[in-house]
Amino acid sequence: MSAPERTLSIVVLSWNTRDLLRSCLASLERVPRDLDHEVIVVDNASADGSADMVAREFPAARLIRSERNLGYAAGNNAGIRAAAGRHVLLLNSDTEVAPDAPGLLVRHLERDPGCGAVGAQLRNPDGTIQRACMRFPNLAVLVGFDTWFGKRFPFKRALERYFYRDFDHAASRDVDQPPAAALAVPRRVYDAVGLLDEDLFLFFNDVDLCRRIRAADYSIHFLAEARVLHHGGASTRHYREFALEWHRNRARYYRRAYGRLACFLAKVMTAWRALEEWWRMARRMTDPAERRAASAEIRRVLGAVWRDAR
Repeated sequence: MSAPERTLSIVVLSWNTRDLLRSCLASLERVPRDLDHEVIVVDNASADGSADMVAREFPAARLIRSERNLGYAAGNNAGIRAAAGRHVLLLNSDTEVAPDAPGLLVRHLERDPGCGAVGAQLRNPDGTIQRACMRFPNLAVLVGFDTWFGKRFPFKRALERYFYRDFDHAASRDVDQPPAAALAVPRRVYDAVGLLDEDLFLFFNDVDLCRRIRAADYSIHFLAEARVLHHGGASTRHYREFALEWHRNRARYYRRAYGRLACFLAKVMTAWRALEEWWRMARRMTDPAERRAASAEIRRVLGAVWRDAR
């Protein structure tokens, strides 16, 4: 990254979300000009004309066109490396920020030099609060997440803790991991702990980043006063390899956080989840061809995750 020249760089990563991206960038135009900031759009080889729209309608934004889909981690890293701000706000393209939100995030970071990251409060389009903060996932969460075990003690309690069921997200507080859809991190913190892990292509890279920030003895804060509308999942819901990448990235994260045995357990739980899904599918589907196709997809995902050694 170049030497800091501005107060804030806002990095917006886009993949086939043209209309939502337009609304996001329009909201950023309402950020007060007394906040010295720049907007950087990284387009991950969108096929819907997103990049051309940015160039045509938002010429003040710096546009980085990638020739291929770099994924969430590498795409955001490209924006971070190009940033000229003392602080970098990662912002999903399916968000719309309140005009004062970026300034509130910056002011918190500058008031508290021990804070390594601060996240905004996310709101649904109907105005309700998204309960998006999470604690770091432990081995009990690994076993209980989206499985039969998750409905039973002690895994049910571990999941309630993981999802901050004891926190209504209406007030500010320190957390493990605030929503990465709107996450501000000082440049000096990236210099200390590194950028997003690009081996975590789409998922768990924000969890890993926050884990490294906390390991470096920085606090991480959730700032309820900084409000951001979040449509949620606009890119990932259209991604063909969603299940494969989620399970593969989870296994890689657990290896980094807990070691090889935890990575092995993650793969075992992927196999368990595949067995549960196959059982539900076998009871639901009556068309043999449809059943064979679904079984083949489950085997493909399971095989790819199991063979992955990173």
